[in-house]
Amino acid sequence: MSRIDDFEAFMAVVENGSLTAAARRLNRSLQSISRSLAMLEESVGVELVQRTTRRSTPSEAGVAFFHRIKPAIDQINDARLQAANQRSEPSGILRVSAPVLFGPDFVVPVIADYMQMYPRVEVDLQLADGFVDLGAEGLDLAIRIGNLPDSSLRARRLGALRRVVFGSPSYFERRGRPAHPFELSKHSCIVRTSDQRPGEWMFQIEGKPRAVKVTGSFRSNLMAPIYAAAVHGLGLGYSPLWQIRHLVDDGRLEVVLSDFEPVPVPMHAVWPEGRSYSAKVRAFLDMLPSRLEFKNL
Repeated sequence: MSRIDDFEAFMAVVENGSLTAAARRLNRSLQSISRSLAMLEESVGVELVQRTTRRSTPSEAGVAFFHRIKPAIDQINDARLQAANQRSEPSGILRVSAPVLFGPDFVVPVIADYMQMYPRVEVDLQLADGFVDLGAEGLDLAIRIGNLPDSSLRARRLGALRRVVFGSPSYFERRGRPAHPFELSKHSCIVRTSDQRPGEWMFQIEGKPRAVKVTGSFRSNLMAPIYAAAVHGLGLGYSPLWQIRHLVDDGRLEVVLSDFEPVPVPMHAVWPEGRSYSAKVRAFLDMLPSRLEFKNL
């Protein structure tokens, strides 16, 4: 192992909280990580990481050392990978996370094109709606819907997703179409009971976000029955457009109140800070924006 591998082992232990997690992230053995850390501490002459059976935390000297070496190691890795990428095509295993419903219909088609273009790459797609820990799960990148919390992750904005009110043609024939969100009080609205604030739909009214209370005779905790109920004329629904795009395209649902839609929800690709683009990650990130058709979502 080179001295830079010792530095990387130390940084991974600090960032991931244990030698085991560091070994998983760097794809090295636990013994190798422990040996690198011991050699680095012997070279520096001070304990950098305090170890227990459950956690490994940096000492005061370790924290200062980490902040001094991290920018330099990141720059070295950037330069090394940039040079390697100029002569190598994407290969290896690309580990990606995506939202449960969005992944199959929108991310998998991109992956199919990607794998056809780069046959030396394997893809491991993990579907989860929560914001998973990329380092702990060994992921190269994740696709996330929603505003990003402050974190050490790097991000690339991919686009934004609309939230809409919708109903079936049969419902609109019977009840008419609302022209303003305040008219929803005269309509039967299908409420998702598992929302943080059930019965409150967000709109943009006179340039400001505004919550409008709605009610109806049918409600459910999941979106699938809500979509089915809307198709059968039981009332108006509210959801991300991408989840009902196929129902709108085939005429079973129609969108209303488009002029009052709230600000679209952003979507990003995120990856760990300090982890430079490998050829496989760079190629996938470059492909995502052009393959995901956000104009109609």
